[in-house]
Amino acid sequence: MPEQYEAKRRTILASATNLVEIDLLRQWPPMLSLPDSLQTHYRILVSASAHRPQASLYAFNMQDPIPAFSLPLRDTDVEPIVNLQGLLADIYDQSGYDLVIDYREDPVPPLSQKDAQWLATWFQQQGLR
Repeated sequence: MPEQYEAKRRTILASATNLVEIDLLRQWPPMLSLPDSLQTHYRILVSASAHRPQASLYAFNMQDPIPAFSLPLRDTDVEPIVNLQGLLADIYDQSGYDLVIDYREDPVPPLSQKDAQWLATWFQQQGLR
């Protein structure tokens, strides 16, 4: 599957199509490799066809809110700001995931000691553990 995605990604990057790649997965290697000095849990890549080969990279960690980003459209259109953090929070609240997810289970893959401590404190503040 990664090979299929990579091929599709190369096709999109060689076209006039805009690309927004949102990587919120920790279990697999990230699609976008970063220098060792910039390793993060998650990343969002926004590649507007009109600005290639330049792109915007939003790299962030578990402790950080998901950064908002401009959604590239046609040159004549106003680019809306995507507030993914707000959207996911609304979906979480409206769907009752807090009633379904067992937060006593350890995350997969395991967290570093620093991240596990941060998460335990966050769960306690949220009243989830």
